[in-house]
Amino acid sequence: MIQVEEIISRIDELSKNKGWSRYKLNKMADISPSTMNNIYNRKSFPSIPTLIRICDAFGISLAEFFTFEMNPFEEKLSPREEKLALIDKYDNMPESSKRMLLAYIQEIGK
Repeated sequence: MIQVEEIISRIDELSKNKGWSRYKLNKMADISPSTMNNIYNRKSFPSIPTLIRICDAFGISLAEFFTFEMNPFEEKLSPREEKLALIDKYDNMPESSKRMLLAYIQEIGK
């Protein structure tokens, strides 16, 4: 079962990612300061409508809110973009690292 501390931690994480204070989140989510104080100080679970407002303010869904390991603000790369990013990383490697990598790839390909 999810704990209210996990919800608070997620709100803090998302606020930090946006650079928002609690006051800014209150304004962006159109939530009263007393509602936010109840969540933080009294450790009370936010209602679903309140949580939806918080998610809307962050521009995420409820599912994204509860996906704790995910950063919803992180840009997703397509498979093609991921390959290009690897090529870019390779291009920026020192020559000695490139030689070691190629030798490694050749060795595991045997």
